[in-house]
Amino acid sequence: QLQLVESGGGLVQPGGSLRLSCAASGFTLDYYAIGWFRQVSGKEREGLSCISASGDSTYYSDSVKGRFTASRDNAKKMVYLQMNSLKPEDTADYYCAADELTLVGCSTDLDPYLFWGQGTQVTVSS
Repeated sequence: QLQLVESGGGLVQPGGSLRLSCAASGFTLDYYAIGWFRQVSGKEREGLSCISASGDSTYYSDSVKGRFTASRDNAKKMVYLQMNSLKPEDTADYYCAADELTLVGCSTDLDPYLFWGQGTQVTVSS
């Protein structure tokens, strides 16, 4: 059964860093682009970043560009989101998702993502 499990969230002070992990199981990660999203209660889910299946292409939204970095290790079936210079407005639930439809590159649109993790909470506060 295809499963994605996020971890690494927590409480961090403004300016701090966290690394989120997304562990994949039940499928061959190599064939899937992975997206990172976040959601604040009562608001729409926001696409932050994505990384292509091969890892040679990444994309970042303006809100996280220059601060967040996506990476992946297909052999370990892991995808990561390094988050630096965190701000209070980064507080949200963070999700990874798998896209088997986008063969080249990746997208942060919600539509292609069929499989989602359960989320991990990130709180940025002093």
